[in-house]
Amino acid sequence: MAYVPVPKDLTKVKTKVMFNLTKRQLICFGCGALVGVPLFFLLKGPIGTSAASMCMVVILLPFFLLAMYEKNGQPLEKILGNIIRVAITRPKQRPYKTNNFYAVLERQEQLDKEVYCIVYGKQSPQARQRRGHHARKTKEKAIQE
Repeated sequence: MAYVPVPKDLTKVKTKVMFNLTKRQLICFGCGALVGVPLFFLLKGPIGTSAASMCMVVILLPFFLLAMYEKNGQPLEKILGNIIRVAITRPKQRPYKTNNFYAVLERQEQLDKEVYCIVYGKQSPQARQRRGHHARKTKEKAIQE
């Protein structure tokens, strides 16, 4: 009896559409052929067959890489996008910032005290200090004149 290996992780299994290629590979190879074959026939006369075939291979290489290269389940364009995002668009140094929950609670308590003082007509200690400082300044200004 013949044994067929069955992969344990079925997420890595890709459905093949035609010629044992996935839809992505067919599209990339088709686009490469649409660009590379006319280029070969255009360059075959002026520069020769071997040089034209080398140019065609160089032009087809990015399409081949887009179709076949995959690392950690990500295709080449996502990998290149991540590299560009990290190297160019994002800042080089990212400071570590936290939102301290206890500081938020302290600010909220301070705001609650100020609202209570406004509503019930009592002054907060900070407001008294500010008013006292302002009164001293005006007194000093009156003495100087």
